[in-house]
Amino acid sequence: MITGFHHTGIVVQDLPAMVRFYTEELGLDVLKRLESSAGEGGDHTGVPGAVRTLVFVGFEGGHQIELIHYHTPPASSGHLDKHQLGASHVCFLVDDLEKTHSDLSSRGVEFVTEPKFKVVNGKTIGVIYLRDPEGNWLELIGGL
Repeated sequence: MITGFHHTGIVVQDLPAMVRFYTEELGLDVLKRLESSAGEGGDHTGVPGAVRTLVFVGFEGGHQIELIHYHTPPASSGHLDKHQLGASHVCFLVDDLEKTHSDLSSRGVEFVTEPKFKVVNGKTIGVIYLRDPEGNWLELIGGL
């Protein structure tokens, strides 16, 4: 039986740049770093002979993002558009969507949409989409 969430994994190419983005731009903490090697038959991922570095970012006691860099075999390039089957995104809660949008924009973070707001059950909810430096889809929601 499923009892909760632990982490979301994202395969990345430039691990230092991605760690910088998630920590310095989005404010997450590095929680753990692991070097991992699979045997010839693979391991739980099913990638035979995989050698990878894993960096978990997030907040202690909360959902984490696992940034996975494959040294061997190297990951192939490519991303799905947000409306394609198999595409995914990570959603973050923010206190003030307009301020977060302004702060991140001033630091060069590019957004896919402008903040959109609607009233739901008397509360104003705001949503916006952006991409990380390698093109992974991210969503920010404010007002929940």
